Parts: sequence; C-alpha cells; structure tokens
Amino acid sequence: MGTRRKGRELALQALYQLEMTGNASPESLDLFFNHFPGSSGAKEFSRRLVSGVIARRKEIDKQIRLAAENWKLSRMAKVDLTILRMATYEILFCPDIPLNVSIDEAIELGKRFGSGDSATFINGVLDQVARSQAA
Repeated sequence: MGTRRKGRELALQALYQLEMTGNASPESLDLFFNHFPGSSGAKEFSRRLVSGVIARRKEIDKQIRLAAENWKLSRMAKVDLTILRMATYEILFCPDIPLNVSIDEAIELGKRFGSGDSATFINGVLDQVARSQAA
C-alpha cells in the first residue's frame, strides 16, 4: 500500500474518531497516531489531512452541502461524510494533489470502509464539488 493511501486511511480513522467523540485535542490525535501503524510519511500526510479538515471544516461542509442536493449532512453516513470532508479538503486546498487522484482515492475508501452505495454517492458529490471549483 502506498504512503498516501495509508495516510488517507489513517486520516479517515482519526477523523471518524473525532466525529464520534467530539475530541479534537492534540493529545487525542497524538494518542491515536501512536497506537496505529504506519510509516512516518503516511502519518505525516495523515496529520496534514486531519489538521486541514479540522481547520477548514466550515468551508468544506458548505461545499458538500451545495454539492449534495437534497441531503443534510446530519443524515449522511458518518464514514461517507468523513471521506467527503477529506477529499473536499484535498480538492479545495491541496493543489499538489491531482483532482482525479483525490476523487479516485475517496471512492476506494468508500468501497473499503463504507456501505454498498458509498462509492457511487461519494463519486457523485465529489464530481459536483469539482465542477463548482472549475466554474
């Protein structure tokens, strides 16, 4: 598994934990990263994603709301929402990551960690996020 793919998996798990516990303290995140395996590069990339999503959550959620017509964030599966937040962060704020890579990786995370419909849902929402950025 590549460094960034492992980093995205770790970020998904850390952000999901944050979503479920409401604890985004540096100590909580340090504890998480100390207990899950991954190379230093994967953990560094993961921390970049986690800190970016936390810092820009309002902007990210606004874009997801606009892209996910007829869906309230509170009604989305938490895993799907967490994946959408990570990928939207990449699309909006990581110009070093190609758009198609962000979307493809999010779809793969949806297939691995989400439900049977997650990949299709994630693809549709992220396609709209990407189109809004291109306009």
